[in-house]
Amino acid sequence: MQSGPVTAIGPRLTSIAVALCATLWAATPAFAAEAERNAAKIVERVDNIRFPTSDYQVDISIESRDADGDSDARKYRVLSKGKEDSVVLTMEPASERGQAMLMKGRDLWVFLPRVSQPVRLSLSQRLTGQVANGDLARANFSGDYEASLTGIESIGERQAEVLELKAKGRGVTYARVKLWVDAELGRPMKAEFYSLSGRLLKTCSYEDYREIAGEVRPTRLVMTDALKQGQVSVLTYEEMLLREIPARLFTKEYLKKLQ
Repeated sequence: MQSGPVTAIGPRLTSIAVALCATLWAATPAFAAEAERNAAKIVERVDNIRFPTSDYQVDISIESRDADGDSDARKYRVLSKGKEDSVVLTMEPASERGQAMLMKGRDLWVFLPRVSQPVRLSLSQRLTGQVANGDLARANFSGDYEASLTGIESIGERQAEVLELKAKGRGVTYARVKLWVDAELGRPMKAEFYSLSGRLLKTCSYEDYREIAGEVRPTRLVMTDALKQGQVSVLTYEEMLLREIPARLFTKEYLKKLQ
């Protein structure tokens, strides 16, 4: 007789409990520090699910569509060493093959065929469709943002921890990220990306979880423009391989030789 009413108010009680905990954390330095550590652990786990912590290679196909139904297809190969160094190679279209981006920390350069010197880029600059340079070159939430746990919400039948990520400094891809993480599995479910002015730029849905490179990871990301209706980019992750990559590859001198 009582199970129905209890179930109905369960999410509300959960929200009240989270709000009470947030109040305690804000009022007590020890609670606040512990809350910050827990939020940081959640984000670090999200990063480890999204990508390996060791050297790896992954091919990413991106299909972008607009409101008129026009589409554009591209393919990139990402070589990564840890969370700080990466190289993004353009595989398709054939007309752009030979282009490469080098990420060293938060410094990003593009190397173009027949151009002698690399060109400096920003992480937030658009690469293609709804995808920014930093979405491929640097996927390091835990390194770039301070995290705080703001609540718990239901997404379908799953409970999600809601985190607010604020940039630690300038030069990151987004000024702020709102992230929903599966409370039981620690997997990212969706995200919202914001500009420095607080404007919502786009949303992302993490889908099609499969076991690749020793972990169950999202292999399909759907990025939707929040400003222009109908603008969508779908990223499909293929053939993720764990492999040792020589450190010399992640240098401007080496990439210049390939041009």
